[in-house]
Amino acid sequence: MPPDPGSPVGVFDSGVGGLSVLRHLWSELPHEEVIFFADQAHVPYGPRPLEQVRQFSVEITRWLLARGAKLIVVACNTASAAALHHLRQVFPETPFVGMEPAVKPAAESTRSGRVGVLATPATFQGELYASVVERFAAGVQLMTHTCPGLVAQIEAGQLDTPKTRRILEEALQPMLAAGIDTVVLGCTHYPFVIPLIEEIAGPGVRVIDPAPAIARQARRLLVERGWLSSARESRPPHPCTRFLTTGDPRKLEAQLPKLLGISASVDQINFSEPPGPA
Repeated sequence: MPPDPGSPVGVFDSGVGGLSVLRHLWSELPHEEVIFFADQAHVPYGPRPLEQVRQFSVEITRWLLARGAKLIVVACNTASAAALHHLRQVFPETPFVGMEPAVKPAAESTRSGRVGVLATPATFQGELYASVVERFAAGVQLMTHTCPGLVAQIEAGQLDTPKTRRILEEALQPMLAAGIDTVVLGCTHYPFVIPLIEEIAGPGVRVIDPAPAIARQARRLLVERGWLSSARESRPPHPCTRFLTTGDPRKLEAQLPKLLGISASVDQINFSEPPGPA
């Protein structure tokens, strides 16, 4: 039986990075109820084994589906690289939207033929990244960097500190010296430091955030299935969204005004307890 159009959209990430996708989902889907799930007890996902990230992703998806989620947005590049194909096999009736490194638009728009990609180790190790490179990056030189420590800085709200700047300079300066004119953000945390990236890279370098395209894809899938909600009016400054974390809810609550410009309560989820009623 197909879900009710009023059912929620589930969104998950290892931490606050998925909020960079959520803000675009609000724009594309202003009438949708959303459940945002941050697995902050296990952040960052990037250095973890792919199998472990896959296990976390399956557990979170089961939890969201138990609460009626009609579509799942995997708002995490690492989880998408590790688990997206597996999730589609395990939950064949559920539509998924995952993060794909924006190598294609970068390859199409670069003038120098040199592109920088910033992502986590697990993203670079995943089959998804390898597939994107094989399909779209012929004739383009890709320079990659894992930006160690950057996710932790963003999780701590340190968006423009000397340490954050140093991490980005170490990643970007060799790329800039090699002549890149495009930077692909391969982690959903990284859009929150775009101003700093642009300051370091200069006006001649384009920074690509894939989140707007992900939000448009989520809308397309809902429209195709007739699952788009239109009855509920949005509640400014954001639609009806429930925020959840496996970590300390006070930390996420403190981040929301800085990252989304809103205040909201956050509920804590303990995976040692089986999902109960919604």
